Amino acid sequence: MDRRITNLIITGFSGTGKSLVAMEVALRLNWNFIDTDDEIVKQTGKPIAEIFRQDGEDKFRELERETIRKACQRRQIVIAIGGGAIVDPQNYELLAKTGLIVCLEAKPETIYERLFREAASSPDREVRPLLAVDNPLGRIRQLKASRQPYYAKADWTIHTDGLSVGEVAEEVIRASRLLSRTDSSQLSAFSDKDIACVVETKTQSYPIFVGYGLLGKLGEKMKKAALSGTATAISDENVFSLYGSKVEGILKDAGFAVSSFVVPPGEETKSMDYAVKIYDFLVEHRAERDDIIVALGGGMVGDLAGFVAATFLRGMPWIQVPTSLVAMVDASIGGKVGANHPEGKNLIGAFYQPNLVLADPQTLTTLPQRELTSGWAEVIKHGMILDEEFVQFLESNVSRLTKLELEFLTRAIARSAAIKAQVVSQDEKEREGKRTILNYGHTIAHGLEAATQYKRFLHGEAVAIGMVGAAKLSQRLGLLPSAVVERQQSLLQKFGLPTSLRAKRSNLKLSIAEITRAMELDKKTKEKAIRWVLLQDIGKAVIRSDVPQQEVLAVLQELAEP
Repeated sequence: MDRRITNLIITGFSGTGKSLVAMEVALRLNWNFIDTDDEIVKQTGKPIAEIFRQDGEDKFRELERETIRKACQRRQIVIAIGGGAIVDPQNYELLAKTGLIVCLEAKPETIYERLFREAASSPDREVRPLLAVDNPLGRIRQLKASRQPYYAKADWTIHTDGLSVGEVAEEVIRASRLLSRTDSSQLSAFSDKDIACVVETKTQSYPIFVGYGLLGKLGEKMKKAALSGTATAISDENVFSLYGSKVEGILKDAGFAVSSFVVPPGEETKSMDYAVKIYDFLVEHRAERDDIIVALGGGMVGDLAGFVAATFLRGMPWIQVPTSLVAMVDASIGGKVGANHPEGKNLIGAFYQPNLVLADPQTLTTLPQRELTSGWAEVIKHGMILDEEFVQFLESNVSRLTKLELEFLTRAIARSAAIKAQVVSQDEKEREGKRTILNYGHTIAHGLEAATQYKRFLHGEAVAIGMVGAAKLSQRLGLLPSAVVERQQSLLQKFGLPTSLRAKRSNLKLSIAEITRAMELDKKTKEKAIRWVLLQDIGKAVIRSDVPQQEVLAVLQELAEP
């Protein structure tokens, strides 16, 4: 379905509240409203039951199809359709192309009570024709079960038992915002010069902004993305001390109420303990579902803040404001959010896309040198797996890039982000295999990080070593010539990245057994086998699950040798 949501369609069994909810949603959105059953009654001058009795169900379905066809020609309309309308393939195809289909659900007992309460309270209110039988509750169960496969095709389902009309309407609007987020029609409102690329998945789209000095336009971009309410900035102590007051001021000037929660820096903070502390803060400040989480910082902050956004109140809008290089080109893009477990990195998490990403390369000028250097690993990784021309650009401009020359830096970040966005758009939840190639270098990297309790290596440092290991493993398996292994290693070294364990070992005693154990616990395993991302050439990655353990151990030993 095209997520340029122009209409909302409310379906579900009779008695789930379709008409009242649709009317309330239309009122809140200031959209038009149509109830197809009511429209048919107006056109024919007959109650639905009379159409069934005099003309038959086939005639009614014909009228229903035509009414739905006309309704779908309109825009910004909430359409309440009859309980059986979605069963017709023609209706479903047309409705799915037109907008977001929301199904209202309820237990058969709830439906029975609602329908016959209505009939008892309104003498002129007729019982639905298909339920005018001796055992209506049994008929509800039977008919509802037969339609369930069709209701299951809806984009979103809301269980209405125990909810008021207003509460259900609120859930419908929330669903439309979550599934459309920043849709393609909204993207046109943004200035093209600010957009480096767009993530367009099967469920939603959002822009990636890259530009020097863009931080000052944060509030403006959020407004254009139709965000409102209270913005809760989540940041770490280092970043907040530099940009916290500035961001709070920018958001307040744009009309947002603002609150902030600051956590200690470091990968150890990305834990369930700190997620709970943020939940407590949001509860204390009475955060609502339409409020916004603003992740201000590096990859750790983005992962943690995004995880909170995904899970608090079953999902809140959120945006990424990355301030580290690794976050700008990788961690902020694609919706991977989560927390670490003592036994492995990112074992707890979800896929939950942000509404937008805003990367201002100017913030890199305050980044500690080691963290800045670490970020180049992900930039190089994107070229190695998908774009040899980009690798050539990096090789030709090492000096300009490491000196943070504006034109070259912005170009590198924008291109690297675009590569990540391209992959994510094709495989949002890493189910089709394409997104797995982004894990090049990460199998060994996550093993190193977990084996050292995330205290020894910065993420990019571990990824650089992991990339060297993956290239050497590719060579051992006969996939990759030695010249490419050496070319990659040379490029990593020119950017100041480590290419072996000995470069970062000093007094640390690293056990290869500990590293391999951590690798086996990593989330990229499937059927207990590690899915290795390897290379056949620059720009040509492959996925292998049949790598012999002795070859892995040999590569790890080679990386560890003095």
